[in-house]
Amino acid sequence: SGFVHVKNPHLDSMEEDVLYHLDLGTKTHNLPAMFGDIKFVCVGGSPNRMRAFAQFMQRELGLAGAGEELPDICAGSDRYSMYRAGPVLSISHGMGIPSISIMLHELIKLLHHAKCRDVTIIRIGTSGGLGIEAGSVVITDTAVDSSFQPRFEQVVLDDVVVRSTELDKDLAEELLTCSRDIADFPTLIGHTMCTYDFYEGQGRLDGALCSFSSEKKLEYLRRAYDAGVRNIEMESTAFAALCGLCGLKGEPCQFYLL
Repeated sequence: SGFVHVKNPHLDSMEEDVLYHLDLGTKTHNLPAMFGDIKFVCVGGSPNRMRAFAQFMQRELGLAGAGEELPDICAGSDRYSMYRAGPVLSISHGMGIPSISIMLHELIKLLHHAKCRDVTIIRIGTSGGLGIEAGSVVITDTAVDSSFQPRFEQVVLDDVVVRSTELDKDLAEELLTCSRDIADFPTLIGHTMCTYDFYEGQGRLDGALCSFSSEKKLEYLRRAYDAGVRNIEMESTAFAALCGLCGLKGEPCQFYLL
């Protein structure tokens, strides 16, 4: 049917669904009227970056009010920021799996309550590159964990639940085709490794703790490269798992900054 669906039977018996961290709710807001025609959702870590992206989309789509300040739909919360440019929703998710997963739970419920159909969600953000040119854009074909496996492990109560991180391969190819019109950025498709930490988890030598040698780090990164990993960030496995389970066509695209 193309609808965004939730996998939680408890929601049907709730009188009201409060999206706490977005400052929205089914009783306080008319979600179908506000969001029912959304077709694209772009998410990224920084509130400022997502505001700038929404303003860019406002200009690119030739919408009324282009160049004017866009209101933050989540202004009542200081957790996330949300902006709208026509059929495009632009939302910040903070850093790391816990932060993006909280936002995605509430975003997916929002799209479900709004009766949105055929929604594409894209994560745009920065990452660390592995064996690629600085300034490259990596379109993720598979999100992998620190063991280079396509899985997301979520602790639910006291069980470790393993979820698939399969992504939409057609969407990746479509984005790669679009990238050929933009000569400024080398663009490639590759595996994205998702870690739980920026320092030790990504093999950095400059954190407050470091228990490995530079040789050990390089050996690990070589194995990652040989496994197909081309960039490293901290959200992609959770993003892929949640979007895939709830019927959202999703794709992470990362810009590698040096």
